[in-house]
Amino acid sequence: MGTHAAAGEPAGGSADEWRRDYELPSERGSSRLVMDELLEQLGVHGWPPSDIFGIHLATEEAIVNAIVHGNKFDPAKTVRVACAVSQDRARIEVTDDGAGFDPASVPDCTLEERLEVPSGRGVMLMRSFMAIAYNARGNGVVLEKRRGPLPG
Repeated sequence: MGTHAAAGEPAGGSADEWRRDYELPSERGSSRLVMDELLEQLGVHGWPPSDIFGIHLATEEAIVNAIVHGNKFDPAKTVRVACAVSQDRARIEVTDDGAGFDPASVPDCTLEERLEVPSGRGVMLMRSFMAIAYNARGNGVVLEKRRGPLPG
């Protein structure tokens, strides 16, 4: 497995917000370098299991898409992941070194004629669990989930 570089606590954000930046190699399994710590921090910040599940699924899909479709497993390319977690917001930004794509060109995988086609499901899953926005080039995505007022 390749190495990853993580910056400690970047400037910005509130004192109760965890932030971490990662640089991942373009190889299968790299997402675990992010996921263990991200899931732990979601728990520390009191996110309910259903939200943790959705954030996990969307983040994993974004990282895998960046490695497979963006960087095409090119060992010279990396995937950058910036995470920020607080009690009321989870924000994950995933950027690859690929050429990018047009998110509007991803066909609707729920159409009857596309039900048997495996491509396009990841983007649909990401959208169902988090708000997502792509950069202009199409090689970066921001995933965000906000929680309403906390009880008590």
